[in-house]
Amino acid sequence: MKRRAFITLLGGAAAAWPLAARAQQAGKLRTIGFLGADASAFSPWTAAFVVRLRELGWIEDRTIAVEYRWSEGRIERYTEIAAEFVRLNVDVIVTGSHAVPAAKQATSVIPIVFVLALDPVGGGLVASLARPGGNVTGLSIQAADLAGKRLEILREVVPRLRRLAIMGNVGFAEAVLEMGEVQAAARTLGLEVEPLEIRRAEDITPAFEALKAQADALYVAQDALVATNRTRILTLALSAQQPTIFGTRDFVQAGALMSYGPNFPDQFRRAAELVDKILRGAKPADLPVEQPTKFDLVINVTTAKALGLTIPESLLLRADEVIE
Repeated sequence: MKRRAFITLLGGAAAAWPLAARAQQAGKLRTIGFLGADASAFSPWTAAFVVRLRELGWIEDRTIAVEYRWSEGRIERYTEIAAEFVRLNVDVIVTGSHAVPAAKQATSVIPIVFVLALDPVGGGLVASLARPGGNVTGLSIQAADLAGKRLEILREVVPRLRRLAIMGNVGFAEAVLEMGEVQAAARTLGLEVEPLEIRRAEDITPAFEALKAQADALYVAQDALVATNRTRILTLALSAQQPTIFGTRDFVQAGALMSYGPNFPDQFRRAAELVDKILRGAKPADLPVEQPTKFDLVINVTTAKALGLTIPESLLLRADEVIE
């Protein structure tokens, strides 16, 4: 009888042990606070981020926890979410450049890794690329530097291009910097410029109404507001028969004419590598801001046909992806 009781006790203890072990492990999980604009838009990028973490030994819900939060294009959410991450005492915050000022204001201790910074120095995110300083580092997408290249590609598709509309969120410093670079590049190419300034979702439709087809093409400087209102912008652009160029593939997949810019999944994979270094003891101040190494040209030929445009064969051959 005693032997049976002992075996029962031993069996119960054995059954309880994994639960206790899991609870203990859960208590020790390092935590990443991940702040993005929109869950749907970010899904291929968060997937790339998580896959690279796994390759580096960080398995979600086993050796690492990721707390996802989405601003849904509302700037006021940045401050709320940053404060929440501080309360949760996360080990590192990962975000686009838009929320970095709010995160920096919330904490000078928790490391911050930005992934999609248009101009990290010009936008005041870091002191310099080589020596970021403070608790912030990350990856640049060189958006301003690519403005001229995008316009050259656009002119290949729209030979009649004389007047260019530029849409951007003037409430976002980095978008303003990019718009300035685009205007400078446009004037170098002899193009007239029509700025379309927005600050909130309600400004988008009036901006297109003010345009009244007075432009030959539309360049959109991306940010969280633009990403969240992607469908509205693309619908209005197609209605206005405006060829559009963006910086990322997801807009082309949704119906934009073209995009040229850094490969975002690759950016998020490299962000995972920075997070790995920080979780293993590196300081953000000692990790230089990284530049993109992969650039993609994506063309939507279905949209081109709808706009009555013919994509030059030479450009199609150079494209990394053609959407039909």
